[in-house]
Amino acid sequence: MIRRWSSVPLTLLVATAAVACSDARRAPEGSPPEVAEEAPIRTVGLNSALLERAVIRASALPRLYSLLVWRQGEIETELYFRGRGPDTPANIKSASKTIIATLIGIAIEEGHLEGLEQPIVPFFAEYLTPEQESERAGITLRDLLSMQAGLESTSGRNYGAWVTSPNWVRYAITRPMVDQPGGRMQYSTGTSHLLSAIITETTGMSTYEYAREKLAEPLGIELLPWTTDPQGIYFGGNEMRMTPRQLLRFGELFLRGGEYGGQRIISQEWIRESWIPRTQSRFNSHRYGYGWWIKEARGHSVYFAWGYGGQYLFLVPDLELIVVMTSAADVSRDGGHLRVLHSILDDDLIPAAERGARVAVHRPLH
Repeated sequence: MIRRWSSVPLTLLVATAAVACSDARRAPEGSPPEVAEEAPIRTVGLNSALLERAVIRASALPRLYSLLVWRQGEIETELYFRGRGPDTPANIKSASKTIIATLIGIAIEEGHLEGLEQPIVPFFAEYLTPEQESERAGITLRDLLSMQAGLESTSGRNYGAWVTSPNWVRYAITRPMVDQPGGRMQYSTGTSHLLSAIITETTGMSTYEYAREKLAEPLGIELLPWTTDPQGIYFGGNEMRMTPRQLLRFGELFLRGGEYGGQRIISQEWIRESWIPRTQSRFNSHRYGYGWWIKEARGHSVYFAWGYGGQYLFLVPDLELIVVMTSAADVSRDGGHLRVLHSILDDDLIPAAERGARVAVHRPLH
C-alpha cells in the first residue's frame, strides 16, 4: 500500500490514521503473540508509533522535498513536500557518483575494462607530460572508485575553478599529487568524472547512453540526460536527475542482489566489493567503498548514496529497508539538516523496522 501526502497538515492527519491502519492490517485477530526479545525473529512491516514520529519530524523540515520508506518489497510511506510529487525529478548531486561506480562495474563485467587493477594513465596520456605519467603510473580504476587516486581534490574550494576550466578531464588528471595512489581519501568530483570519461572511451557510448541501456531500461525507468563538460562527456559525479521512485528502484537492485525483473544487471560479487570499506573521510565518521558511503546504526550496516544538500539513498540490507530522501540542493551547506535526516533514519525508521508491526515471523534473519 502506497501512502502519499502533499501538505504538512494533511500529512500529520493522514499519517496517524494510515500507520494505525497498517498495524491493523498486519495484525488480524488471532495472530501469534510477540516472541520474547531473546528469540531470533524476522519482523515484518514498520512500527506505527515510530513511523509516525518519523513522518512528523520529516514534515517539519523546511528543505525536505521527499521521503520514501520501502520495506520487504512494499513502499510503506511516500511523502512529498513543497509542490513536489512522484514524477518530479530531483538533482541527486553527488549521489550520481554511486551510479557512475555501478556503470564501471558493469563495464568490467562486459569486458570493456580489464579489471580493478587496470592503470588509468593510458586513457589520459594525451594530457600528461612524461614526468606526470610517471607520477600517476600507479593509479588504478580501484583508486578512482574509492577516492584514493592521490590527486588534489577538485571539490570544495577547488570546484569552481575546475568546472569553469575549458577541459574538465585535463584539469582533473593534471592536478598535483598530494598522496600516493591507494593512500588517504581525497574526495573529488573530478576523480569520478574521470570514470565517466573512461566509460565513454571504452564502451563506444556516452555515459548517458550506457546508463540508459545497462541500468535504466532493465529497471524500467526513464533516465533524463544531464550536464556535459565542454567536450561533451557527461558529468561523472554530479547533476544527474532522478525521481525519488527511480532512486528507490536503483536501491532495490542492490538489495535484490543485482537482479531485477528476472534479469541479472550487476553481479553479486560487485555488490560485495562495492560495500567493503576501503577508506574513511577525514571530515566525518563515514567510510567509503566503491561509490557507496558506509556507516553503522544500531548495529546494522548502512550503505548510502549521498548528494549535496540532503539527497540520500539509504540501504539497510539485514532489515530489508530502503529510505530515499531528497532536499533542496540550491542552498548553502547546512549540517543541521543532514543530521536530522540521519537521525530520522537511525532513531526512528531503523527502530521501526526492528520492532516491525505487531506480527513477527518466528525465524532467524537471512
